[in-house]
Amino acid sequence: MPIDLRSDTVTRPSAGMRRAMAEAEVGDDVFLDDPTVNRLEQRVAELLGLEAALYVPSGTMSNQLCLRAHSQHGDSVIAHQHAHILLYETGAPCAISGLQPRTVDTPDGTFTPQQVEALVLPGNIHHSRNRIVALENTHNRCGGAVWPLELFRNVRDRAHELGLAVHLDGARLWNACAATNTQPADWSAGLDSASVCFSKGLGAPVGSALAGCREFVENCRFYRKQFGGQMRQAGVIAAAALYALDNNLERIAEDHANAMQLAHLAGQAPGLTVGAPQSNIVMVDTNAAMPAQTLADILHNEHDVWVIAIGSNRIRAVTHLDVTAGQCQAAGLAIQQVAELLMKQGVA
Repeated sequence: MPIDLRSDTVTRPSAGMRRAMAEAEVGDDVFLDDPTVNRLEQRVAELLGLEAALYVPSGTMSNQLCLRAHSQHGDSVIAHQHAHILLYETGAPCAISGLQPRTVDTPDGTFTPQQVEALVLPGNIHHSRNRIVALENTHNRCGGAVWPLELFRNVRDRAHELGLAVHLDGARLWNACAATNTQPADWSAGLDSASVCFSKGLGAPVGSALAGCREFVENCRFYRKQFGGQMRQAGVIAAAALYALDNNLERIAEDHANAMQLAHLAGQAPGLTVGAPQSNIVMVDTNAAMPAQTLADILHNEHDVWVIAIGSNRIRAVTHLDVTAGQCQAAGLAIQQVAELLMKQGVA
């Protein structure tokens, strides 16, 4: 059986989750009468401490609905250079909402109030309108990095002082909470919108939710219909998300411990540099002469360990509820073995 570390989205529904889906009470969500969807949306709003929430098919849709509802074509969005909304969502901020990105480049995905200020342009006819600041926590491309809560709140407050809406891409907010012993509402308090994902870390097969004030969420409901994301008897999949919140939220710290173990073992291999993960994402950098894709291919073909090369000299491994501590140990030892082999062969 493969050790699949490509992403925490590769999990399969457990037997208990499948039962919850099969037994879900459903209605027509277009008419707002799917009781399971309604319960999920209420649960998310309560977890985030916001007025209302909306269930949507994907994290990309959730983020992009929020950006669309906050803005008009020609406005700007300030975000990290490697933010998911800019790098992995098919250019949607520009294509769908007509947003002009203004980006910050830092090693860990965080930035300061002063860096936000530097990207705010004078309000005149020559510039796009300053409209949104988007924060990502944990930060995918930066190795699952977690914002310091005080810095996060300082950026939020300064953005509001500058007249900007603040959106949180919290696809892995659950991991940020586990890493810092905080609650989701500690991060979402005072935000204009937040997005969370049920298929990353929590093991649900599909779905995300956005949250904000009631008026904002109803506006997003309109755009969800426009985007083609309106669903009917969605309680079948919403039940999986509810099951995940009830059963898989508290165990996320196990994924972080497994990531630490994996990173420790991989870091002992020649030709590799591995930083200590802050959550469940492990970034492994190869030296200049060792192609990351070669390392990933040998791991896949000869050891049944699946990782992703996300650059010419970087692989990513993500722990989740479908990989055990023993499998993470085996994967770390496999990485050591393959790196040593490549060194002996002179690839590195």
